[in-house]
Amino acid sequence: MAEYIVKTEEAEKKIHQVLGAIDEKNYKTAQEYLKQAYEIFKEENSHEGISICLSLMALLDYSEDNSKYEQAVSLMQDGMFMAQRAGSDTAVLINELSWGNINFSESNRDVALIHYNNALKLASEYDKYSLSDNINTRIRQLQNNIDYSLPTKSDPLVSLVKISRSITALTDIDELLKVIAEETKNAIQADRCTVFLWDKDTDELWSKVALGLDSSKEIRFPADKGLAGYVVKTGEYLNIVDAYKDSRFNPEVDHKTGYKTKTILCMPIMNNNREIIGAFQVLNKIDGVFTKNDEDLLIAIGGSASIALENAQLFDKQLQMYHEQKLLFDSFIDTLAMSIDARDKITAGHSTRVRMYSTLLAKEIGMDSKDVALLEKAAILHDIGKIGIRDSVLQKDGKLTDEEYKHIQEHVRITHNILNRIYMSQDFRIITEMACSHHEKWDGSGYYRHLKGEEITLGGRILAVADVFDAITSKRHYRDKMPIVNVIDILLKGAGSHFEKTLVDTFLSIPVTKIIRVFLSESNGKIAPQDEKLLEKYDLLAIHRFGTAESVSEDEMKILELFNAYYTGSIFEKGEDK
Repeated sequence: MAEYIVKTEEAEKKIHQVLGAIDEKNYKTAQEYLKQAYEIFKEENSHEGISICLSLMALLDYSEDNSKYEQAVSLMQDGMFMAQRAGSDTAVLINELSWGNINFSESNRDVALIHYNNALKLASEYDKYSLSDNINTRIRQLQNNIDYSLPTKSDPLVSLVKISRSITALTDIDELLKVIAEETKNAIQADRCTVFLWDKDTDELWSKVALGLDSSKEIRFPADKGLAGYVVKTGEYLNIVDAYKDSRFNPEVDHKTGYKTKTILCMPIMNNNREIIGAFQVLNKIDGVFTKNDEDLLIAIGGSASIALENAQLFDKQLQMYHEQKLLFDSFIDTLAMSIDARDKITAGHSTRVRMYSTLLAKEIGMDSKDVALLEKAAILHDIGKIGIRDSVLQKDGKLTDEEYKHIQEHVRITHNILNRIYMSQDFRIITEMACSHHEKWDGSGYYRHLKGEEITLGGRILAVADVFDAITSKRHYRDKMPIVNVIDILLKGAGSHFEKTLVDTFLSIPVTKIIRVFLSESNGKIAPQDEKLLEKYDLLAIHRFGTAESVSEDEMKILELFNAYYTGSIFEKGEDK
């Protein structure tokens, strides 16, 4: 669920950027952002998002080439169909706005006004993409017979709204700095803009934005240096009409880059507590010098920017905290698993291999990445309940008595009790459910709850296959690895009773090279390239067929012997460098 939310938020940011680029008549940039958003919405199967993209595709296609009117109309109709199917007012709003823009451009002003009013009514109820001001500007342009080609940012207020809309959806600090700088540069009609943040811990100003220069390098310097440092330390605003006549200006950067700084507008960025958190540095007004209106606009931009920057910094800290908590949780899980390995060196590594087999099977059936991650944790923890099993039973050589077998079965109940005491979010509760279901059987004859069929969580059914396969392909106190043909026989005979049949079929169809890599995981061995090329075409069913057939070809025998050499480890005992 979390991954879905992150992807959706990312796509919505792209739509914000598309709308901004359309306002600027920057159709190439809009197309790039729209393509990225569409791919995400399509992957997430979001009808609302797909509808929005179709409507905007129609508008962009028509805006770049008005001979594509018929094509645009077809896309617009598809967009409205998807919007209604999704039941999304936002998608309908954008469809209506796009219709309005196309008709405005076609000089169908009465029709355009109808669509704009429809869009405005929807926006008054829920304006997810802050489109009300855009729509009102278009309506004013219509009413005053102004040509559609004029951007909606034809006055400072509209510019401020547009900038606010562009930055409120962003949480990545580097991306936010770039967008604020770019939008500020465009709004004030300057040649360059840099947004600096004040790192109070090191008393430095830093940025990853220097439009026109190499933006991939971080700029960092003492907070008392340069014009940006001056405004941060003093809180003063600087509007310099001739940089080279101002003693505070350092021309060394110009000398190094060949750039010629003429006019400078430099102002501190303050938060709601009137604390300085950074500075704007805007260079070279395109037409003349920076005016009082430019100063007022930059102050207003700073108000929106400061909120967005502080939110982004807070988000970044929360993200770091989340990653730290995740690392702590993962290390805790690994520590629990190691505690089982420490009890019995012979079975050490079992949980890790079960995780690897489970992951192979889960990916083969198309399980999504979030559920695979939860399954991997369940696999690592599935035997944690063996902490409560007596050493005399856990490490016994030979067959267990009935009483001992009942005792060892208790490890599943203990696993449930242990994991159930760990505080987890609702998403992670499934870990407990999967981990304590690995001994349940498809026909209901397993333990400890005697679940059957789809009553057993999918992760538990996957673990059942992986757990048995590793148990009988691994060396134990009292036996060597079982011959691979016998192993596959057990899976085949258990399909439909012990195991879900489709999972067994899928597992046995995995290329044997992937299975061999799990065999070799503890010894860090590798498959020789020439052997991998031979084996990658075969699966475990093929190995079983070669091992049970009355007669096999020379090539089939070679494959069987090569697989068994890796399975038993004899290929390394012969001293071959693999």
